[in-house]
Amino acid sequence: MKAALMPKDQNSYIIETIKAYGKSLMGFIRKQVKSDADAEDILQDVWYQFSNVINAQPIEQTSAWLYRVAKNKILDKHKKHGERLLDDLYKAEDNDDTADLISMLMIEVTTPETAYLRNLFWEQLFLALDELPPEQKAVFVWQELEDLSFEEISEKTGVKFNTLVSRKRYAVLHLRKRLKQLYQEITEY
Repeated sequence: MKAALMPKDQNSYIIETIKAYGKSLMGFIRKQVKSDADAEDILQDVWYQFSNVINAQPIEQTSAWLYRVAKNKILDKHKKHGERLLDDLYKAEDNDDTADLISMLMIEVTTPETAYLRNLFWEQLFLALDELPPEQKAVFVWQELEDLSFEEISEKTGVKFNTLVSRKRYAVLHLRKRLKQLYQEITEY
């Protein structure tokens, strides 16, 4: 265990750590998020948390700690998108069980059961996405998973706004139908 650092040593240690890990950590984050701005925000959060922790307690393995925090921040970002996605997929269900499913899948505390359900949901979602026509799948992925607006997708593809909305609607209808069995199995569980 490292001895407690003095304030001047802490600043030097923080600067050295940023120099040593900054580029590789940014590359790691960038590969997993939509934009450079998102990656920079996450990296800034990692450095902020690092500076707070280093002031309070020593870190045994700096590299492992940094990458674990970065991974958690990335998961938090994806989780926010996942909550929106679940609301969209299940909002047509006028059933109180829908809220139960969403809360089970998005629970903060990970237990073996919630991890299994979460993995099962994402696995089934991606299988269902693969069943869609490529145009519908692309619009759904761009909008829901990559957080692009219909305007951005229209500019990117040259496809009219209304056509994109229609494609996404058909994708959502298919996914709702396809995931309904999973939803019923989970809520009966």
